[in-house]
Amino acid sequence: MKKSFKQWVGAGSTVVIAATVVAGCGTTNTTPQQTTQPSAAATANAKPFAGKTISLVTANHPWADAIKPLLPDFEKETGIKVNVESFFEDQLTQKLTVQFTSGSATPDVFMYRPLQEGKLFYKNGWVQPLDDYAQKAKDYDFNDFSKSSIGSTTVDAKLAGIPIITEQEILYYRKDLLQKAGISVPKTLDELAAAVKKLHDPKNEMYGFVARGQRSPLVTQVSSFLYSEGADFTTNDKASINTPEAVKAFTTYGTLLKDYAPPGVLNMSWPQAFGIFAQGKVAFLTDANSLYQNATDPAKSKISDQVGFAVFPGGKSGSKPYSITSWGLAMNAKSGNKDATWAFIQWATSKDVVLKTQQKGNPGARVSVWDKPEGITGFPAELVPIIKESAKTGVDHDRPTVISVGEARDAVGEIVQKLMTGESNIQPVADKANQALQTIMDKDKTR
Repeated sequence: MKKSFKQWVGAGSTVVIAATVVAGCGTTNTTPQQTTQPSAAATANAKPFAGKTISLVTANHPWADAIKPLLPDFEKETGIKVNVESFFEDQLTQKLTVQFTSGSATPDVFMYRPLQEGKLFYKNGWVQPLDDYAQKAKDYDFNDFSKSSIGSTTVDAKLAGIPIITEQEILYYRKDLLQKAGISVPKTLDELAAAVKKLHDPKNEMYGFVARGQRSPLVTQVSSFLYSEGADFTTNDKASINTPEAVKAFTTYGTLLKDYAPPGVLNMSWPQAFGIFAQGKVAFLTDANSLYQNATDPAKSKISDQVGFAVFPGGKSGSKPYSITSWGLAMNAKSGNKDATWAFIQWATSKDVVLKTQQKGNPGARVSVWDKPEGITGFPAELVPIIKESAKTGVDHDRPTVISVGEARDAVGEIVQKLMTGESNIQPVADKANQALQTIMDKDKTR
């Protein structure tokens, strides 16, 4: 490592420990929390936490694959032993929920999905707010994280986790089809609709547009249509999916799918949408930039050399795609090793380590890393400016920010699906869905 642990945390360990004393109340670990500075000998050896062990739980995710080979460096520098367990996404959520419900002090640190579980975990007191740690950590440069990524990990104005993986919605398109038809890359939703209509040729198995059509999965992708039309799922703590702007956004998305998508789109999530795009049967696709390899990998795609990327088309309010933290790192509020746990989080999300994980294709949240030539080597050159621009203008959530996320997504998704199945007037559907979302929000307040 170019920068020793002592350089980026040494003098700051006093701050970390002071914050730990305040934040560490209620620990269930019988081992006393370390609340003094490391000994002179330990500091001299650059191992301020010698003998400490922390537990890390990760998802089966490329970021975890990238961080694991780097752990020996961290352990050597700090003296902290990191025990790692990995699980599939649903297993991870279940494991964490069971352990936290029982008041477990482990895992000390864990990967989580801020917009899916963050509010639930925070409201239940399962995650440790990290504001003081992050703001006061020596040489950490917390302000280097993109604004939208921090917005995703913030709950009730408190920092519930640190971003590790970011994601934005973008427009995928067929370069060859647009060039042949003399069509410019759409910059607005109106231009997109016109281009889709022109390239739609179902008799020859060529469809204008595809995106997620399943009730719950479509919600994250229709969100960018909402924001770009000046709408949102909620406004001032009230459900707002039945406003004129929201109805227009739902209508645009639903109509594109109803009139110009391949058969079976009603049952498509991202694997099916990318699959048919990669077969060369669709002109346009809107979805997450993080999934680009499903379109560009020659082993998966027949049109890998003809895939173009563009910023999400603008609506009434311009281009406002979601720009979120899809995965973050959080600290167990009952951890008995908060100082050592923060040292790990600080290291894992430092500029040097983010650079290394991003070079492996994991889109991080640090602006400075995206601005380095060596920081973008893990991504197609044409995609990088699209990611950077989307992060600047993007919105920090891609679904209703509620505890009962599943229920909320079903309520919202119903609007689009009704339109796709032939409902001509979706205002009453939107009104009903809005009432359902408000009920969910009101219920959450009592939890």
